[in-house]
Amino acid sequence: MVGVGKQARSASRLIARADTGTKNRALTAMAQAIERTATTLLEANARDVEAAKRKNLDLALIDRLTLTTRTIEEMADGLMQIARLPDPIGEILGLKYRPSGIQVGQMRVPLGVVGIIYESRPNVTADAAGLCLKAGNAAILRGGSEAIQSNQAIAACVHEGLKAVGLPESVVQVIETTDRAAVGELITMQDYVDVIVPRGGKGLIERLMRESRIPMIKHLHGVCHVYIDDRADFDKAIRVADNAKTQRLGTCNTMETLLVARGIAEKILPPLCRIYLEKGIELRGDEAARKIVPQMRPASEDDWFTEYLDAILSVRVVEGIEQAIEHITTYGSQHTDAIVTEDLTRARRFLAEVDSSSVMVNASTRFADGYEYGLGAEIGISTDKLHARGPVGLEGLTSLKYIVFGDGHIRT
Repeated sequence: MVGVGKQARSASRLIARADTGTKNRALTAMAQAIERTATTLLEANARDVEAAKRKNLDLALIDRLTLTTRTIEEMADGLMQIARLPDPIGEILGLKYRPSGIQVGQMRVPLGVVGIIYESRPNVTADAAGLCLKAGNAAILRGGSEAIQSNQAIAACVHEGLKAVGLPESVVQVIETTDRAAVGELITMQDYVDVIVPRGGKGLIERLMRESRIPMIKHLHGVCHVYIDDRADFDKAIRVADNAKTQRLGTCNTMETLLVARGIAEKILPPLCRIYLEKGIELRGDEAARKIVPQMRPASEDDWFTEYLDAILSVRVVEGIEQAIEHITTYGSQHTDAIVTEDLTRARRFLAEVDSSSVMVNASTRFADGYEYGLGAEIGISTDKLHARGPVGLEGLTSLKYIVFGDGHIRT
């Protein structure tokens, strides 16, 4: 791991000075390699999925692990989107003259070496490689052991793209060992790694929070809410609340708690819960919700705090927007929360008072994603309040330094 760190530090100086054209050609070559080797990628992924099933890993993990023709196309398209985005490196912001005559501004620069630790999702290998490359960073990627075959196959495409433009493979290194000790080394290599980005379950991130000596961009878990206001459009509310839960169960932006205003609850809960039950969703409700839909199990206090990543949904009837915001503040994880309403004043209040990294009006929480936000891809979601927040794209992988222009100026 020390050898990997040394190579990454050396590579970070090369990629930091690479011009935009070189980086974009590398990204294009990576995307073309992924498209050309789609069959190979699917075969490698099938071996990982089969191994995961033999180990009886949970269904949510297997869902995140599985690649399809569509997800491979999205990986390639994500790299092309990154190539089309403006290069942030070298951008000068806020250049102003000071009374002394000097000009002071800020320049956007790479972070340096970024270590990404992730579980299950092989697409992170391509997304992270592409974003780090475009932002001028070297990357050390340590994927989960359950995705080792998939990650190595995608890494081959990444390295093909780097070689096509004369950049060393050490610009993006994918750790080949599945030994958990490699993670312990990576998160303590302060001389070689500038920031750690964990993408995985709560257990992984809690471990890194305890042990890491390197700053992190992270979120612990995603307890996401949809609040249906009593001034919501009925059809919009049904569509949004259905999609937010059932479009994909095992993601951090999936709704885990549905809040419904009392004034609309008796009208909307029966048809909406019928959809959930038909799709195999287990419902856990408070007393008011269970009176309307008796098939619900009683919700416990712990349910309101829980990120299920599974076919389970908590449901609560609230008096209105005040109680909905109070619930989200008490039980939420500051990830993604949405309101469905036709009342602009209430929508603006929700946007202002809900302190989450993404807050939405009349849209599914499933949109909280770098690809959907036009970032090309994301290296992760951040619920931190310093440096980067929400889906972390190119700008989140850069920093700012002050620059000064003078003409022989001296301080008196």
